[in-house]
Amino acid sequence: MSRIQCERCLRPQNHCLCPLIPSLDSRTRVLLLQHPDEVRHALNTARLAALGLNNGELRVGEVFDDLAEVIATPGYRVGLLFPGETATPLQRYQADERPWLLIVPDGTWRKARKLLYLNPLLEGLPRVTLAQVQPSRYRLRKAPEAGALSTVEAVTQALNALEGEGRFDALLRPFDALIEGQIAAMGRQTFERNHLR
Repeated sequence: MSRIQCERCLRPQNHCLCPLIPSLDSRTRVLLLQHPDEVRHALNTARLAALGLNNGELRVGEVFDDLAEVIATPGYRVGLLFPGETATPLQRYQADERPWLLIVPDGTWRKARKLLYLNPLLEGLPRVTLAQVQPSRYRLRKAPEAGALSTVEAVTQALNALEGEGRFDALLRPFDALIEGQIAAMGRQTFERNHLR
């Protein structure tokens, strides 16, 4: 028998995260492009980011046909939030700067790279990254490389860098609860044995 899910956060009803999800305004527009394999993932952090941002949007797919229109949105500077040698560190807005439209691929590193490959317009965008990466709070996954973050952490840190340190930390409340819930479900001993060094 399947458990009843919350239609908004997609968590089981008895573990609904909606009361913890903020409703935050931002100058920055955030477009999250999620690989379909991530939708039903227990730790769907892109969804949490999109739900917590009034100027955020989540799209699911592998090929996004209207990217040219999105990228041409007047009044925005467009950047792909994705590391790389050519990536420019995000810096706090000055008074007269146009706001960013941050496009954020969501999936494993392999799936995120596939999204870039299948959508050549993404590959051609200027890349932006975090000047300083705070340590990840994602204690359930072994990071493939130093500085790797979950999607909601990357979005939170990017927005804090652009619009003021700490302003978007509330996005991490449901994420922290989600992690704690997963640890509780597996048992503290199992967590410590498998996830702590």
